[in-house]
Amino acid sequence: MGRGPSIAGRKNAQDAKRGQAFTKLVREIMVAARAGGGDVNGNARLRTAVDKAIAASMPKDNIERAIKKATGELEGVTYEELHFEGYAPGGVAVLVECVTDNRQRTVSDVRHAFTKFGGNLGTDGSVAYMFNKIGVLSYEQGAGDPALLEDRVTEAAIDAGAEDVKVWPEDGQIDVITTPDSFEAVRDAMEKAGLKPAHAEVTRRAELDVPVAADQVEAVQGLLARLDELDDVQNVYSNADLPAG
Repeated sequence: MGRGPSIAGRKNAQDAKRGQAFTKLVREIMVAARAGGGDVNGNARLRTAVDKAIAASMPKDNIERAIKKATGELEGVTYEELHFEGYAPGGVAVLVECVTDNRQRTVSDVRHAFTKFGGNLGTDGSVAYMFNKIGVLSYEQGAGDPALLEDRVTEAAIDAGAEDVKVWPEDGQIDVITTPDSFEAVRDAMEKAGLKPAHAEVTRRAELDVPVAADQVEAVQGLLARLDELDDVQNVYSNADLPAG
């Protein structure tokens, strides 16, 4: 009988994954600061990036150093944003957002991932229109009364001008949906109402999902996982409706 990974092995894997997450968060902070300045109070994208970094337990020094590098106070690498559009097997649309200091490397890595798992890259605009850009504030139900939390979140969201409130029955998570432009105002209003989200970001969601056939599940999952593992990839969106289990 084979043995499972050792405690040290699991820790090393966890540390590596955490390091990769930190790298992506730092790049997002730098791009946001470079585009809109280093003041979190005057740069909504930077504030969101910093909030995500704090939630991931990134040290304050790392955050401040990333901002200073982006604004020229410290010498650092220059990053640019790229996006790719394509299809996974079965006609599943895939949108990939990247931040990179080496465009050639990123293009090669993304193209190789699509090719390896039977997908193909498309032209600009080929799938992006299928994904709506929205703000999402997520609340997780704890030991309290779920109905009470849902009522509080819904009432506060309506008062704050949110677009919609979505409850996910499988885990009880509550999502407050906003437009990208109203995201910051709604977040501030919810926090003032004593409802700090567990997670908040401007993201993309597909308008319609595409069911994935059983014989294509492995390839679709493989492609999405491989893209997500690439150092230069920040976000991967798809309209895949994968079977449960």
